Amino acid sequence: MGIEVEREEFTDEERAQFSQRLQENLKVLRELLASPGFGIGETTIGVEVEMHLVDAAAQPACVNKAVLERLSDPRCTLEIDAFNFEINSHPLRLRGRPFSRLDQELSELLDRVRTSAAQSDARVLLAGTLPTLTSAGLRDPVLSDSARYRAMSKTLREKRGEPFVVHIEGREVLRTECDHLSFEGANASLQVHLRVPPREFADVYNAAQLAVGPLLAVTGNSPYFDGKCLWEESRIALFKQATDTRIDEQERMRAPARVSLGHGFIHDPLFLFQENVALFEPLLPVVSARDLIDGVPALDELRLHQGTVWNWNRAVYDHASGGHLRLEHRVVASGPTRVDMLANAAFTLGLTLGLAPLMASWLPAFPFEYAERNLYRAAKHGLSAVLAWPAQSAPSPSMHRARDLVLSLLPMAEAALIQHRVEASEVAPLLDIIRQRALSGQTGAAAQRAMVERYERDMPRPRALACMLNEYLPLSQSDTPVHRWQL
Repeated sequence: MGIEVEREEFTDEERAQFSQRLQENLKVLRELLASPGFGIGETTIGVEVEMHLVDAAAQPACVNKAVLERLSDPRCTLEIDAFNFEINSHPLRLRGRPFSRLDQELSELLDRVRTSAAQSDARVLLAGTLPTLTSAGLRDPVLSDSARYRAMSKTLREKRGEPFVVHIEGREVLRTECDHLSFEGANASLQVHLRVPPREFADVYNAAQLAVGPLLAVTGNSPYFDGKCLWEESRIALFKQATDTRIDEQERMRAPARVSLGHGFIHDPLFLFQENVALFEPLLPVVSARDLIDGVPALDELRLHQGTVWNWNRAVYDHASGGHLRLEHRVVASGPTRVDMLANAAFTLGLTLGLAPLMASWLPAFPFEYAERNLYRAAKHGLSAVLAWPAQSAPSPSMHRARDLVLSLLPMAEAALIQHRVEASEVAPLLDIIRQRALSGQTGAAAQRAMVERYERDMPRPRALACMLNEYLPLSQSDTPVHRWQL
């Protein structure tokens, strides 16, 4: 997001100048949001798919630069670690058959990435965390060959003053540490973008915040990290702790985390940009030489800064199409299959759009702290979590089993997509995948655990994890939805 980063060291003068440019960018954005017609246009969607590269032994394959160079495709990019990769779809109109068009593009891109990876003796893994990755294997940095990631790692480590500590208590307990940002690369997500008119942004964003609980519960695909079986979606805890510069309780009381759900429901999209500028020091103070792109404010510094604050739902300014705002959903894991990710994207969009018109009346009955609790309960317990949800009458919220809540929300998601002129024949099969996954309980996380438990009868955990991935990879590429995998 924003300007290219080509340096790793910055002066105090550059940091001061960047901070000044952030304030100027905010002023310009305020004026844009007040301009009649700004951001108005056809509703579009898009996705980013992060993935891991693994070798024949199911271990991390640090070959992403070679894979990228062979592809030479602007839709492909490096992620933070050298075994991470990312593909990006073009923007697509929501109306009509968007998921068929998205399926075609993702199929083409994934095939091309797999072909390029194979030339480096690597395979593509679609999962929220890389199960065979160990902290011992990350004692030395494995960051991608990118000044952006090296600078980010260096700055966050200096702010913390000591190694990053990861402590997760789940089915098993993990406590480990890392002296650089490589743990962040253990995570891979499916990021779903939705263009939203400014006047509707607050309701849509608040709806996305409310939706995180049921979304996470039914999409968990990150049960293992560093040899331990942790949460259904361990990525949620791992990402936060792998970037946390706060070292004690006093500092955690004083400063917020850079990875979070945010700090409350909103009434104005500008507030989200103002908040990130006010709360977080810049990590990459690169000042842009341009003010406009095709006659539209670039706001390069603001976009770059937004890209270093990792809210699970994030506001995005884009200069394209005369300038507009997007909501970036970041809470769902990558994988297990392409068709599972299409279903997850459909449920994400349908649920968000379906909840948005209700938010004005529901918010008084649902304090933000319950949305945050839902995030962690769903990440830890998946479909067996007990989640809070707004009640029609006092007392509110009421409590629901996540599985039941997901099933009850599917009709709303379907109706919202059809109301936005998505063909019913597109919507029903994808949301039925979510329904069957919820009914069976076989998420990606459940499937991984079942395979590992079977292999562990005859071998130690490290070998069982590698064997699981060797079974998981062809199933993932087959595009049989995970609830139908015969384990």
